[in-house]
Amino acid sequence: MRWKDIPVSARRYILYHTIVSPMLIVWYMLPLYLYMTGYNVLEVGLIYTVVHIVSIPLTFLLGKLFERVNVRKGLVIIDGLDGIAYTLYGLAYGPIAPLLIFFGLLIEDLSFMLYPLYQATERILYPKDRLEEVFVWHMRIPMISQVIGYLILGYFFGYIFNQPIHYRVAFILFASLSIFTIYYLYKYLPPMGREERIEPGGITFRIDKGFRVILLVEALTTIAWSIAPTIVFLNYIVNVLGGTLFEAVLAEVSVSLGSILATYIVERIDKSRASQVMLTGYLLITMWSLIMFLKPPIHIVIPAYFIMELGSTMIFPYYRSWLFRKIPKDKATTLFSALSSYRRMIRTITPFIAGLLATIDPTLPYGVSLALFLTTGIILFRMYGL
Repeated sequence: MRWKDIPVSARRYILYHTIVSPMLIVWYMLPLYLYMTGYNVLEVGLIYTVVHIVSIPLTFLLGKLFERVNVRKGLVIIDGLDGIAYTLYGLAYGPIAPLLIFFGLLIEDLSFMLYPLYQATERILYPKDRLEEVFVWHMRIPMISQVIGYLILGYFFGYIFNQPIHYRVAFILFASLSIFTIYYLYKYLPPMGREERIEPGGITFRIDKGFRVILLVEALTTIAWSIAPTIVFLNYIVNVLGGTLFEAVLAEVSVSLGSILATYIVERIDKSRASQVMLTGYLLITMWSLIMFLKPPIHIVIPAYFIMELGSTMIFPYYRSWLFRKIPKDKATTLFSALSSYRRMIRTITPFIAGLLATIDPTLPYGVSLALFLTTGIILFRMYGL
């Protein structure tokens, strides 16, 4: 599928993600800022876990207050909340710094409640009969933007502007960019003419046996990813290997390159081989977790993360397309909200556990991930009979 064959509104939505992708470097800069200012990996993990716990009742209250949200307005709210959070990070200095960091993380956590609106937007704007092909572009273009943006920003904030004050200024600049992205959403995305139900609760309709197996896979993979989060990765790169943000970004760039390559591979694989592709993807991810568990040097870390994302991106379009076909149209947003809450429940405690494991041994979290991904692969093998 060529770029010009994608509907205009879908292209504009993909370009929106292309614009915001480089800004996601904040998710690396903030933990690194905390390490710079004296926190260790266990303390950072504890902060994230406490934020997750506090956000649970607030999410429930906001879910009741904003029971139905217009899709485009919801995307605007997400960017607005992120802008507020980044502003608080930029102001986090002196005795009030821990409090501002806490509230910034809490606001970001609350914005995650609206993330199912991204899937709702895709269902509205992307042609139903060519979902896999559109999702390839959905992954490819933003990833190219992320590679370029991360290399530039990583170099500047790894080697030139690498002091805490520079990071605070950067957070303010990223916050100001939210004004532009909000304008873009209002100006270039269609109104979409509908509201979506936001439910922070659980699944409210019956699902068949096959989907229950997918939920089990979802649980295992969510724990596996969450137990080796960014804070563990940065702790290993910066505090163990002595690297900087730039070295961490090189690994993330390899992630983006792996994703881009996978999009070209997926384009050339017949849809009938979806199950084999998914299993291959999980095997590649298992290789990554094994390599990281063995304490590799930075020049091995970079290709390891390439392998990880190659597998992850190979899985994505087939898995997402399968869900879209499996879920009744009128229940889609309800289920995606439930899945979001489901993942969130699992991720609530995992930052602290990850920090605790990394305190015992910096790569022990990857060993736990290895066991979980192996289990997932066995389940998929039995499920598809491969």
